[in-house]
Amino acid sequence: MWKKSTFERISAHIDLLETEMVELQKSLVALPALSPKSGGEGEKARADFMKRLLEGWGLGVNEYRAPDREAQCGYRPSLVARLKGRTDRPTLWIMTHLDIVPPGPRELWAHDPYQAVVLDGKVYGRGTEDNQQEMVASAFAVKTMLDLDLVPNMDVCLMLVADEETGSELGVDWLLKSHELCRPEDLVIVPDAGNKTGTMLEIAEKSIAWVKFTTTGRQVHASVPQDGNNALRAGARLLVRLDELLHEKYADEDPLFSPPKSTMEPTRKTENVPNVNTIPGEDVFWFDCRMLPKHSLDDLLHDMNVAAAEIEFDYRVQVEIETGQMVQAPEPTPKNAPVVRMLGKAVKAVHGAEPFTKGIGGGTVAAFFRRRGIPAVVWNRSEGKAHNPNEFSVIANMVADSKVYAHVFGQDSG
Repeated sequence: MWKKSTFERISAHIDLLETEMVELQKSLVALPALSPKSGGEGEKARADFMKRLLEGWGLGVNEYRAPDREAQCGYRPSLVARLKGRTDRPTLWIMTHLDIVPPGPRELWAHDPYQAVVLDGKVYGRGTEDNQQEMVASAFAVKTMLDLDLVPNMDVCLMLVADEETGSELGVDWLLKSHELCRPEDLVIVPDAGNKTGTMLEIAEKSIAWVKFTTTGRQVHASVPQDGNNALRAGARLLVRLDELLHEKYADEDPLFSPPKSTMEPTRKTENVPNVNTIPGEDVFWFDCRMLPKHSLDDLLHDMNVAAAEIEFDYRVQVEIETGQMVQAPEPTPKNAPVVRMLGKAVKAVHGAEPFTKGIGGGTVAAFFRRRGIPAVVWNRSEGKAHNPNEFSVIANMVADSKVYAHVFGQDSG
């Protein structure tokens, strides 16, 4: 652990770097890193910029290129910059992402989304909070070590990845599959979600299942329903039966999550017939299921198929079940894992509030590490402006989060 006087020096130095941090935010906003799937050219310009910057500070930087024919340069770049510590076992990894989402309708923005505006202690622009705030904060925590000639207790690796916003297939997923980087004893922080006080440490997530149900009957004129087979009625019965069955069977609770139960929600409903006087021959609806990790998605699909078969028999229809997103959640990061303990201690020291562990309903890139048995924590201090028009990063959050990383650098993982 840093001595009190040493950490006071670190904090004071990070405060002095605030202007440089804001300038880096401005530079990154002006380099939009949009996936080709979103109509962009990929992350090359931003990766090249960050590589020059980090190397200019004296860090060794490795670039990894995932092939992508849709990208203008033919690949999607990810970077790993290493600051040597007293040991490389374990290594502390801080993973942020280079890419952003499109700004959406220009009229919803008060300013050009690709020209950063500093106003009332905030930096406005697309990507400022998601994920540039933490990219800048972690980078300047490393710069502080270099400026003050301090050696962290372990190697620190900044992992700047591509393709997070569109599935990570060409980002962290490809990186971990293609290169031997992280080990089970390593510590991983994924600063890409959090709460306003910076006290939430996300250590678990629910499994996700998007399931489409298509019920097929026989379309006829509504005046002669006996000649047809009403797919809407059968589909409605199926929806209600699923809703009752799944909520009864998967009623277990886990207080780690909010809400503590699995959620199985009927969501999307597509149009069947355009007029009132026709019996529909097809009915389509979707369920969005967020399941506690203890439940198998295979079991969930089995139960859905059983319910569908009953409806087929009762109503003389056919039911087709298709899956969209299907992600079985990995085992949660243990509450007592070293990375949880260390980050919690740093959050309390810097933010002055007691941190808590939590599970969430959405998927995160931390899952790619957890599936490999590498404990990972998702964390940052967030105003919840990611993907919003007029997205902004609070400068004070960025500076404080930089101090949190620097505090972790001085801790012992034992």
